[in-house]
Amino acid sequence: MAEALPDTVRHVVIVLGDQLDAQSSAFDGFDAAQDVVWMAEVAEESTHVWSAKQRIALFLSAMRHFAEGLRAQGLPMHYTRLDDADNAGTLEQELDKAIARLRPTALVLTAPGDWRVLQSLRAVAVHHGLPLELRDDKHFFSTVRDFAAHTKGRKQLRLEYWYRELRQQHGILMEGKEPVGGQWNFDADNRESFGKAGPQNLPPPTRFAPDAITLEVLALVNTRFASHPGSLATFGWPVTRAQALLALEAFIRERLPLFGKYEDAMWQGEAWLYHSHLSSALNLKLLNPREVVQAAEAALHAGQAPLAAVEGFIRQILGWREFVRGIYWTQMPGYLERNALEAQSPLPSWYWTGDTDMACLKDAIQQTLEHGYAHHIQRLMVTGLYALLLGVKPQAVHAWYLSVYVDAVEWVELPNTLGMGQFGDGGLMASKPYVASGKYIQRMGNHCKGCRFDPALATGEKACPFTTLYWDFLLRHEALLKKNPRMAMQLKNLQRLDAPARDAITVQATAHRHAQL
Repeated sequence: MAEALPDTVRHVVIVLGDQLDAQSSAFDGFDAAQDVVWMAEVAEESTHVWSAKQRIALFLSAMRHFAEGLRAQGLPMHYTRLDDADNAGTLEQELDKAIARLRPTALVLTAPGDWRVLQSLRAVAVHHGLPLELRDDKHFFSTVRDFAAHTKGRKQLRLEYWYRELRQQHGILMEGKEPVGGQWNFDADNRESFGKAGPQNLPPPTRFAPDAITLEVLALVNTRFASHPGSLATFGWPVTRAQALLALEAFIRERLPLFGKYEDAMWQGEAWLYHSHLSSALNLKLLNPREVVQAAEAALHAGQAPLAAVEGFIRQILGWREFVRGIYWTQMPGYLERNALEAQSPLPSWYWTGDTDMACLKDAIQQTLEHGYAHHIQRLMVTGLYALLLGVKPQAVHAWYLSVYVDAVEWVELPNTLGMGQFGDGGLMASKPYVASGKYIQRMGNHCKGCRFDPALATGEKACPFTTLYWDFLLRHEALLKKNPRMAMQLKNLQRLDAPARDAITVQATAHRHAQL
C-alpha cells in the first residue's frame, strides 16, 4: 500500500514486526523530507513455521497499530498488507519491489531478532548494490559485542556472572559495590508451590478488548490461516505501547509481590497465576526493558514488593533475556543444528492438539493453543521436559515453540528451547540437562491428583510416563552424564536400580515411545 512519498528517497528505513518502537535506532536522524519507513506483512513469516493464530494475529495487529502511529506523526510510509492483491509473500520480494519503486541510496535497519531474516535482507541489499546500515538495538542493556567480550577466555558461560556484571554496570539493585540484601540471587526463596488449597484470590489477567484494527486482523487470520493451530476466541494481548504500559502497571501492582514466591508453581486450569505476561510486549519492543526493570525496582523501594520477588523478576529481564540474546548471536548459524544428545524422534502429533491423557501436558498444551501462552515452568518442565525425555529431535521442539507462543522471536526462543530445554548445545547454556521425574510436577502443582498415572511409579499400568522416561533417560545417557558433576546425585540414585528394574524401565519406556510416535 503506497502512500504519499518523497520524490527523491535517501533512506528506506526497514521496520520489522518485532521492532515496534518509534525511538529505535532505525529512526535516528530520520528526515521526513527524504526518508521512507518500510513495513510489510508477508505470508512467509507465518508459514516458515506453522504459526499459531494467536501469534500471527498479535504481530499483524501490533504492526498495523504501530504504522498508524507513525502516519499520525507525519512519517512517510510504504506499507504492504497481507491481503494486498500484489503481495509477493516474502520480505525479500516485497523489499525488492519497494527498492525498484523508491530507488533509495541506502537501507537502514535496527539489528533484527532472526538470523534468517537478516540474511535475506542482506541478500536484497547486495542484489541492488545498496549499503545496508545495521544499527544496534537499543532495547537491550548490552550489545552483542559486550557479550562476546564477556565470553573471551571463559571455559564455561553462565548466566550468573553475566547478570552480576550487568547489575554492577547499570547500578541495578546495588548498594555501592554490593548487591541489595547482601546476596546476588534469591532463587532459593522462589520455589514454593500453592499447597493443597491452591492459589487464592488471583487477580484477573490484564487483557484488552479488540478494537476495529484488531477485529479486522482476527477476521483475516481466521480466513487466511484457517488450518493453523489454536484459536482467536480469547485474543486480548496488548497491541499498542499504551496498552503495554497498562499491562506493566497492573503487573507491578497486582502480581509482582507474589511473583517470586510462586514463579515455579503450577495449577490446573490457571493459565496466568502471578506471572507478568509482558514478554510479548517486550519482544515486540512495545516496552523497553529499562522501564520494566525500573518499575520493579521502584516497587521494592516503595515497599510494594519483597526483594526476592523483585530480584527474581529483574534476573529474568536483565540477566536471562540478555544472556540468551548473546548466546544466539555469537553462536548462529551453527547453533540451530546442534544436537548433543543425538535425539532423533519426531514431535508427537498431539502437541498440536493437546489430545493426551497425561494431565499436565494436556493442560499446558491446550492452554498454549487457546492463549498462545504458557509460563516458563510449563515450557521447561512440562512440554520441554517430556520432549527431552522422549528423545525428540531438538529442531522439531524448536519449531513448535516458535510456532505456538506469542512472545516467540528466534533470538530468545531458540536458545531457551534447544539449549535450556533440550540440552541440544551440550551444556553451553545450561550446566546440566533439566531432567526430573513426575514427582517434580506433583510437587509443583495439582495435575497429578486427577491424572490416571502415578508419578511414584516407573513401571506398570499406572506408571507416570515422565517417571519412566526420566529413568530411561539416565540409563541411555549414563556415560555422558557421568562427566557432569551436577548430575552426581541423580546418577547415584540410578545406581540403586538392579538389572531387572533397569530392564523393566527400558521395556516400558520403549513401549511408551512407540505408542506416542
